[in-house]
Amino acid sequence: MRFSRDCAFAIRTLTKAPTLTSSPTLAPVKSGQTTRDPYPNFKVIVLNDDFNTFEHVSSCLLKYIPGMTPDYAWDLTNQVHHEGQAIVWVGPQEQAELYHMQLGRENLTMAPLEAA
Repeated sequence: MRFSRDCAFAIRTLTKAPTLTSSPTLAPVKSGQTTRDPYPNFKVIVLNDDFNTFEHVSSCLLKYIPGMTPDYAWDLTNQVHHEGQAIVWVGPQEQAELYHMQLGRENLTMAPLEAA
């Protein structure tokens, strides 16, 4: 059987192994573990006002913020008074919402919760 010149060229072209001009791209190796981003922490911030006393702010911090000491509560109260605000606690959102609500119920002036 005789092929035409065009047909023979097509057969050679189709059966010839392709040559690679660049190195192959390797897919990234995936591990069997899934990594999760940690939940963000939130800041509980008390703001200065003209009607809460030092004693009231300090006692509320002692009452509602876990691990608070009298000296640290007093230092934070001074910071609220002199700087206009103080971050009194940082942690998970659900706990931050609880402490924010409790301090707000005691009529402390609170900034909205914000991610840390």
